[in-house]
Amino acid sequence: MSQARTTSASPSLAPRTQASAATVSARQSTLRTANLALLAGHVFAAPTPVSRADVAAMTGMTRSTASRLADDLVAAGILTELDPSPASGPGRPAVPLAPARGTFVAIGLEVNVSRMAVRAIDLSGQVLAERVVLDDFEASDPAEVLPRLARLTRDVLSLDAVRRARKVGAAIALPGLVSHETLLRAPNLGWERIDPRPFLTDVLQPDGLVLRLGNEANFGALTAGRERPAALHSSPSFIYLSGENGIGAGIVRDNRVMLGVSGFAGEVGHIQVDPTGPLCTCGNRGCVERYAGRRLILAAAGLEATAGPQELVAAWEAEAPAARRAVTDAARALGVGLSAAINVLDIPTVILGGHLAPLADILRPELEAELRQRVLSSRWSVPEVITTSQDQTPAVTGAAWSLLEEVVADPVAWM
Repeated sequence: MSQARTTSASPSLAPRTQASAATVSARQSTLRTANLALLAGHVFAAPTPVSRADVAAMTGMTRSTASRLADDLVAAGILTELDPSPASGPGRPAVPLAPARGTFVAIGLEVNVSRMAVRAIDLSGQVLAERVVLDDFEASDPAEVLPRLARLTRDVLSLDAVRRARKVGAAIALPGLVSHETLLRAPNLGWERIDPRPFLTDVLQPDGLVLRLGNEANFGALTAGRERPAALHSSPSFIYLSGENGIGAGIVRDNRVMLGVSGFAGEVGHIQVDPTGPLCTCGNRGCVERYAGRRLILAAAGLEATAGPQELVAAWEAEAPAARRAVTDAARALGVGLSAAINVLDIPTVILGGHLAPLADILRPELEAELRQRVLSSRWSVPEVITTSQDQTPAVTGAAWSLLEEVVADPVAWM
């Protein structure tokens, strides 16, 4: 009987042993995947290069584990080793780790009212190549504009530094509502229900790239207060205003862009300031952007539509009445729209981007006064208006960064 029990038990033990081995292997693989992402994330988030020992201390890994994983990321071209730091005591000098240059590249594209752009950017945030065309694309024909963008993209992809790098993907920033890879509506471009992908397929397909679409303000917000993808923002929570002919906003909370349920969050430019105000391209009246959009501020100030922000600043400093009124009206409209957003979101930091960034010094006094008056919590949480980069095309950079951050979040997929 004992033999019978042993014989009958044996077959049932084998599957459990194999299953246990498979489970252990899966857990080890999952742990390695998570640890690689953790280590990469810490290196990219660090403001200065860090050593393997630094990473071990930050993550709680053993030094041997951190060193082994760092070696894997270096071999994959995701991290790079810098020259050893000068030794401050006995032992070997630490070798700093940093994001790799020139190994992985993402292609960012943008079409906006006054420009189109293409940039190839690597994991370190370095721009390997770019093409920017200044033109008037208001009320334009996408069938004419997008082939021009395709030609710019082909030029960028053909450059040696870009050809040598591993392509992560391509993403396009557009000033409107985007859903399911379709631009539903971009009022200032005059585009509705446009899928840009067919216009760019022939250019992107040889490199195996599929075009991703996104809102330009959300992509622009990714760059605010950062010098490279996957770094921490200088302010963890803020409202980023993207200024062109229209006014868009990217809302960032705890270093993450808030897209909303359908991806349409951040349309601060279409908050109504005056129900009887001028007609907006969206079909309503008195929207924020009808007072603070680039061309409308210039027109109100008596300047040509081609004038630069420095000309408006000069006119304001010369106390030209029209320029003073234009800035006051823009600051008031922005104050009304932003105070509504701050009262709802409890995010008191505002970052001015696009055409608004060069105007920050002349807008700030009246804008901050408006916010202090209108934001309910301003006595305890004072609204702050700041600027970061003066880059006039941050969305094209953010589009590329959004793809590169996926490499940092899941290195195993690229190893």
